[in-house]
Amino acid sequence: MKEKHKELPQGRAQLVSVLAKAGDVIHVDDVVTALNVDRISAAQRLSRWMEQGWLSRVGRGAYVAASIDTQGSKRLLDDAWVLVPALFAPAYIGGRTAAEHWDLTEQIFKDVLVLTAQPVRKKRQIRQGMHFTLTHIDEQKIFGTQSVWRHQTRVPVSDVHRTIIDMLNDPTLGGGIQHSADCFNAYLKRNDRDDNKLIDYASRLGNGAVFKRLGFLAERQSGADVLAQKCLKQLSGGHAKLDPSVETPNLISKWRLLVPNSWIREGRL
Repeated sequence: MKEKHKELPQGRAQLVSVLAKAGDVIHVDDVVTALNVDRISAAQRLSRWMEQGWLSRVGRGAYVAASIDTQGSKRLLDDAWVLVPALFAPAYIGGRTAAEHWDLTEQIFKDVLVLTAQPVRKKRQIRQGMHFTLTHIDEQKIFGTQSVWRHQTRVPVSDVHRTIIDMLNDPTLGGGIQHSADCFNAYLKRNDRDDNKLIDYASRLGNGAVFKRLGFLAERQSGADVLAQKCLKQLSGGHAKLDPSVETPNLISKWRLLVPNSWIREGRL
């Protein structure tokens, strides 16, 4: 005779039901929908499950499964990306993290870089042992993103074109101007390269320094002359720095761009 499976305690069975429908991060509304209860009862259940060690709180009203055995398979958080919509929305993954996702670089970074429209009080945060670096962005400037599936969660990430523009808008997002330039060079060799989209995104972002950096870098790569000329037509007044984080004493008048000494010593000009 086949042995009957031992039934789960009621509370754990309810949590298993919620997990089956909620995905990677659980909110009050997920409990309301899965168990057909009101919001007060749902919040009480979440609080009790956390006290029992079945859930971990990752943000206000957001929980993930701890090491709970859900009928033989353990659900443990192993992907920082799935926390981004729950914790930082409206937001998207960008900069050097997106560059790694789009194979623009072979460098691997410990943190996940997130651009968020929420106020950023602490730039570097650790949630559930996952490292995040946050940068504030106006919500109306969130465009040029794609949603990708990570486990059961749809996560917005900058598309490959917006990734380049973001790193030239703020080179720190790309790990510095040298790494940002390397990613741009890799972008130029891609089959999905789209110079017109770069120009469009830069225009919509509204930072004249992007055209100066983009045109300067494009002019120094074969096959990017047309892109450089398009940037030249978009130049705004005033001077910008190639990399605002370092001293840039050398003016390239054509691009109204100040560049570091290293770019001259190493033959980049």
